[in-house]
Amino acid sequence: MEMNALKELYINELKDLYSAENQLVKALPKMAKASDSDELRAAFGEHLEQTREHVARLEKIFEALDESPKGKKCKGMEGLIEEGGELIEEDPGPEELDAGLISAAQRVEHYEIAGYGCVRTYANLLGESEAVSLLEQTLAEEKETDEKLTELAEQINVVAQEAGESESSESHEEETGSKRGKAARKSKSRAARA
Repeated sequence: MEMNALKELYINELKDLYSAENQLVKALPKMAKASDSDELRAAFGEHLEQTREHVARLEKIFEALDESPKGKKCKGMEGLIEEGGELIEEDPGPEELDAGLISAAQRVEHYEIAGYGCVRTYANLLGESEAVSLLEQTLAEEKETDEKLTELAEQINVVAQEAGESESSESHEEETGSKRGKAARKSKSRAARA
């Protein structure tokens, strides 16, 4: 690959990340609002501030390249955010929603980790040392956020499982009670006919 072709790819990928981060700035407050867990809500709020900083770093890189960050829509992020939005619209129980929001957020983080890893490598090959430093900083923060979400998931997923088990046993009791009631009514009906 020629250097100018790599630079073109680099700029294109940076534009994709810029679009992704800006979409995330709009989505994170909705995810935080939908969350039932105070810890998860706080994590989304903290990541929103980080994401705004990621946007600012990308703008700094574009400025150094004398390029506009606009002109591309990140369809990958759009799809990930849409899936998270669908989960919120389905309106599951609060524990299930929190577990699902963590899953959606981790998909986003993994997508970003992949994207930032690639552009950091391109920047390194292109000799863009200041961009490498900025991209590595963002990449480290994305990985850290993913780790925090994993820690939260370990707590929240257990709560979701326990809530699901109690709902399942209540449902089983109702079902069993309903069957007993039907059997008792049939028995009374037979006795009345006899």
